[in-house]
Amino acid sequence: MNPTSGYRQIESKIDGITVWEPVPEEKRREEPVTYNCPNCGAVTRYNISAGGIACEHCGYQAPTRSKTVGQGAEVYEFTLETLEKSNQGWGVARQEIHCDNCGGTINVPSGALSVSCPFCASNRVNASPALLDQLRPRFLIPFKIHPQQAKAAAKEWLGKGWYHPSELANRAAFDKFTGIYLPYWTFSAEIPSDWRAEVGYEHTERYYDHSSKEWKTRTVIRWRWENGHISIAVEDLLVPGSKHVSQRILSQLNPFHLKDLVEYAPDYLAGWQAQSYDLKLEDAWEIGKAEMREQARKACYEDIPTSHVRNFSMTADFCEETWRYILLPVYLHTYIFTQKNYQVMINGQTGTIAGQKPVDWNKIWLAIAAMFAPGILTALAGLLLLAFGIGAIALVIAFILIVIAGVLSVILYQQARASEAP
Repeated sequence: MNPTSGYRQIESKIDGITVWEPVPEEKRREEPVTYNCPNCGAVTRYNISAGGIACEHCGYQAPTRSKTVGQGAEVYEFTLETLEKSNQGWGVARQEIHCDNCGGTINVPSGALSVSCPFCASNRVNASPALLDQLRPRFLIPFKIHPQQAKAAAKEWLGKGWYHPSELANRAAFDKFTGIYLPYWTFSAEIPSDWRAEVGYEHTERYYDHSSKEWKTRTVIRWRWENGHISIAVEDLLVPGSKHVSQRILSQLNPFHLKDLVEYAPDYLAGWQAQSYDLKLEDAWEIGKAEMREQARKACYEDIPTSHVRNFSMTADFCEETWRYILLPVYLHTYIFTQKNYQVMINGQTGTIAGQKPVDWNKIWLAIAAMFAPGILTALAGLLLLAFGIGAIALVIAFILIVIAGVLSVILYQQARASEAP
């Protein structure tokens, strides 16, 4: 007896028994979309002002019909079925650019002629057709800041700060400023947590001081074991899916406003660069869980009615875990100054800017010397005045001035080092 259509016979381990199984569905591969102007045939790109595809040659425009979903964008459970049903690739003809210098990989519009690596500014790149084996992003936030606005903001930002080279803003080449969609994972979860700790409570007690022969009061801490339970909900925790971008700088671009999330459409990538994730879902989830666990720990401490806590322990569970794979807009510029690479990033949605600036260390050392000079000169004067019996006060003042100069010098040095930190 033949089964209904949609089944196939497979090998049976028992003689006389015939075994059938459902024929697995073949995942249909979508034909990639190409973007050429229907009027003049020129290559088109996504235009921020037009809110859709536009041709720079003849003025043709076609708005992108993609629904704004915001934070109500669909979330997905951690199941194999979810991953198997996910679309793959970009849904548009693109090529992959691999950098031989830093190992970074980006995706650029098909036919791009001149590309340098946005992560390290190297020209040692190789092009090949974009792979189609990665998950397709489900949602993205379109660019809202125009490229010229980003370049002007970066130039102004680089020109600020007295301890940076004065020629910095003019020597940094902004013609290679790159608008790139970076991969992000978002995670949400409920985290019920149980804590246990020794909690100390302050008490005031009277005691008799035999030396002064008086009754006095003092504060003592009395410890006792306590436990408690809290539950927090973490919504839309962002974890970058790129390993080739400075996580320190990237974190300074937050927040991204997820209310502007739209359903992914290949139109948004036309003429723009994008990066596939190189931090996989399971690895990103481990990072996300660590951050969520830290939030739960802080919530447990806030649940304790006193600041005196010792021998703290916590057990946190995760439930209702969900995720999304999205793209967020970032302008990225890697510039070379005195043979060193520095990065500047701009939030393509809000315009927030962060990055690295080289430091003119001669200015730093001169400033530190100027801060110590009053204290040192006052100390020398105090030593000379000791012969007249009035130098002690000057030495005390000198000591205070030197301590203040030391504190200010450490702060200045740390700020300068942070400015150059990757």
